[in-house]
Amino acid sequence: MKSFIVSIPCCLLLFSIPLLAGEPNAQPNIIYIMLDDAGYGDLNVDDKAKVKTPNFARMANEGILFHHHYSGSSVCAPTRCVLMTGLHTGHCRRRDNTAKANQADFAGRPLVFLKDEDVTVAEVLKTAGYKTMGIGKWGLGNPGSTGEPQKQGFDDWYGYLDQVHAHDHYTDYLISGGKRISLPKNKNKQRGTYVHDLFEEKTLQYIRKNKSGPFFLYLAYTLPHGKYDIPADDKNLKHYENQKWSQQTKNYAAMVSRADQTVGKILDLLSELKIDENTIVFYTSDNGPNRPFVKPTSSGGGLRGIKRQLYEGGIRAKMAVRWPGKIAKKTSSNYVWDMRDVFPTACDLAGAKIPKQLKLDGISIVPTLMGKTQKPRPHMYWEMHSPFQQAVRMGKWKGIRFGTAEPVELYNLEKDPAEKNNLAKENPMVVTEIAKIMDTSRTESRYWPAKAKRRKTGNRKKNKKSKNIKQF
Repeated sequence: MKSFIVSIPCCLLLFSIPLLAGEPNAQPNIIYIMLDDAGYGDLNVDDKAKVKTPNFARMANEGILFHHHYSGSSVCAPTRCVLMTGLHTGHCRRRDNTAKANQADFAGRPLVFLKDEDVTVAEVLKTAGYKTMGIGKWGLGNPGSTGEPQKQGFDDWYGYLDQVHAHDHYTDYLISGGKRISLPKNKNKQRGTYVHDLFEEKTLQYIRKNKSGPFFLYLAYTLPHGKYDIPADDKNLKHYENQKWSQQTKNYAAMVSRADQTVGKILDLLSELKIDENTIVFYTSDNGPNRPFVKPTSSGGGLRGIKRQLYEGGIRAKMAVRWPGKIAKKTSSNYVWDMRDVFPTACDLAGAKIPKQLKLDGISIVPTLMGKTQKPRPHMYWEMHSPFQQAVRMGKWKGIRFGTAEPVELYNLEKDPAEKNNLAKENPMVVTEIAKIMDTSRTESRYWPAKAKRRKTGNRKKNKKSKNIKQF
């Protein structure tokens, strides 16, 4: 563990009372499943939906479905940073995939990794006796950096560290235990081993081995992101063989279904091992979809925006949470929360004391999970840097702007979830309040500077044709 443990008063190292103190194995196992680039419309509870996710539906049926859960960001790396650190993108260290300023500081790609002083949810859970494991895509520290998962609270990591490496589902190597391991069946561009199959196998092995718990298992699966690639004989392709889609779109949909299939195996194994009542499972996606899938598969779920945009389609992500015997079945919630809340929620579940100096942006949503009424937070904030954008959710209101000197667009999400009608002129006081939140919710960063003006894209004629959604 890092120095944060020895630098704080001893009382902070004591466990708080677990959620279900007095019961056997009161500390639940925590499994957090996050797909990569699956949109709001891709995780479905309706068997008539275009993309088939029966196990997401199963989790919602056996637990709680959140309609107003959000990703940490609209792109991969900052979402993961928010999830791990409990800080929103105005405060966390990684606010975009690559840095746009001071590139002379970097050798190669301008990547900003977690540092020793950063504290992750995995580190704090370890103080409460949890084993910690990650599988999939890390994206917060390449080999040799201070951001490697084993230096950030994970006992082990199996998968990719570099986010570009994670595009290749037939890579010839992965990282395991901090070391590079070869996949010989994929040497010389062979396609003998589909990496997600390995992720599934490793996941089930880990659960079997650690069934006595407690454990924190972070499953950052790479499907359906990267190269839209899936074995030609994968049974999930049959769901889409009669669709009048491109092969790429069929592959994309099948990849979502393939990841969902793994979730079903996880749930079945928890039942088989008789630990499902002592295991809470979260299931969501890291950000919105890519443009090619918005129309054919309804990946955006009718929301405006795509990956890299702070409109709803870029950041809203369905979330299902299951904990048999603790979370009521067939529950639906409109409570508004996002990935910054995972850190305090997990610690609350585990009875892990959060060091006071961390000053997290997140709050525990355990009361909501347990069916209690929970006071909503006053507002939520996001920012993005390619190009610069800021967004605020404040009750029914959603504000977004594309530069600190640009006007705020304002939408009433209760009446207009697709963000079609800009109500800024009719509600100047709300706009003023949201602009103030945007101005005060971020700390300056040499790597993530705020921009005053929106970058112009294309000519007027071209922009007019694509007025609904701009591609960044």
